[in-house]
Amino acid sequence: MNKKRILIVKRLSEYLFLGTIGGTLYYTFEVMFRGFSHWSMFLLGGICLVFFAQQGLWTGWDAPLWKQVGWCVIFVTASEFITGIIVNKVMGWAVWDYSDQPFQLMGQICLPFAIIFSGLCVLGIFLSSYLLHFLYGEKLPHFHVL
Repeated sequence: MNKKRILIVKRLSEYLFLGTIGGTLYYTFEVMFRGFSHWSMFLLGGICLVFFAQQGLWTGWDAPLWKQVGWCVIFVTASEFITGIIVNKVMGWAVWDYSDQPFQLMGQICLPFAIIFSGLCVLGIFLSSYLLHFLYGEKLPHFHVL
C-alpha cells in the first residue's frame, strides 16, 4: 500500500473512532440530563468531535484555546441549527424545541445552550487531541490560552 493510501485509511479510522466516541458521549449526556435522546444526536455528536479534532490538526494545535473554542462553538451551533431544521421542521420529529428559551432562533438554537455547548467544546477539544496523540501518534497538543 502506498503512503497516500495508508494516510487515507488512517484518517478514516480516526474519523470513525472519534465519531463513535463523540456520538456515544453526546447521546449518553442527553439521556443523563434530559432522560432521552434521538439517534440523530448520536450522528451530530460524532460529527462535532471529528470537527474538534480536525480543526486542531489544521492548526497544529497551535491556535490559542479561546480561538479553538470559538471555532468549535460556531460549528456546533451551526450544525445544531441545520440538524434542527432537518429533523424538527422538515421531518417533524420534534427532537428538541428551544422556543421557550431566551435569545432563540426558530426554536432550534439559543444562547443559553450555546454557552453550555462551549464548555462541552473545551472538553471535546482536549479529548479529541489526546486521543489522536495517544492512539494514532498525532502531534502532542500544547494548549495555551492567549
